[in-house]
Amino acid sequence: MGAGDASELSEFFLVGFTNELQLQPILLALFFLIYAVTVVGNLGLLVLIVVSSRLHTPMYFFFSNLSFIDLCYSSITVPKMLMGFFSGCQTISFSGCVVQTSCFVIFAVTEFFLLASMAYDHYVAICSPLLYHIIIFPRFYLQLVAASYAVGLMNTVLLTSTTFHLAFCKSHVITHYFCDIPSLLKLSCSDTQVLRLLLFVCGVFNVSVSLTVVLVSYTCVFMAIIRIPSAQGKYKTFSTCASHLTDVSLYYGTTVFIYLCPTSEYLLDRERLFSVFYTVVIPMLNPMIYSLKNKDVK
Repeated sequence: MGAGDASELSEFFLVGFTNELQLQPILLALFFLIYAVTVVGNLGLLVLIVVSSRLHTPMYFFFSNLSFIDLCYSSITVPKMLMGFFSGCQTISFSGCVVQTSCFVIFAVTEFFLLASMAYDHYVAICSPLLYHIIIFPRFYLQLVAASYAVGLMNTVLLTSTTFHLAFCKSHVITHYFCDIPSLLKLSCSDTQVLRLLLFVCGVFNVSVSLTVVLVSYTCVFMAIIRIPSAQGKYKTFSTCASHLTDVSLYYGTTVFIYLCPTSEYLLDRERLFSVFYTVVIPMLNPMIYSLKNKDVK
């Protein structure tokens, strides 16, 4: 069966975060509060960077794109989940699932490479401060961000088109609170070996390339910090990287666990918990992480 058979399925049923009815009003209030904080925090930081001329620097340009991605990232999953809690309707149309999956992939992959670009920016700022404005000039950091989105878009086109060419005849029940490719693979009665391999190869490429940039950049940064004679100088320099390192650790840790580690049925609840962490919690925390010790933002 091919794409024509897949298109006959008009909707999917999302299991959601929990089936326990007594927990749903509590979760509705909790996730609504988290989403409200996420929107206010990321939109506020984005607007502040746009309107404040003193924040028109490469570092804040990266911050603004990260805020935009986190805002979109959260908005493609949380509102649908909130609607499910509120109305009890857990269905999503076939086309809605395609859109949700496509958006999820592009923003997830883009964030990997945006975090890598930010690590390189820190490397140049600390290891070659006198050459910073020569190396990180406007056209170059625009190209870095554009390349991050381009890689995300290529992953989306490749993975989403392959996924929705499958036939879904085993079930229409997605054991998740949003449409993602691993969950959809379990519903297909087509041969999924090629897509599974493609998903793994893309995942390894995205993580290994971006993480290599992060690790190499911060290895050089730490070596430069060690050579600073004063403890105060070491602390001041390291503090400029602490926020980004926290974000990198949270984001890479959760996504690698979910998408590159083998899964089994008894790990489904744990997968959903980790998914909530990087689709809901991290987008809420990022504005706080990057602005907490930032005097310019304060």
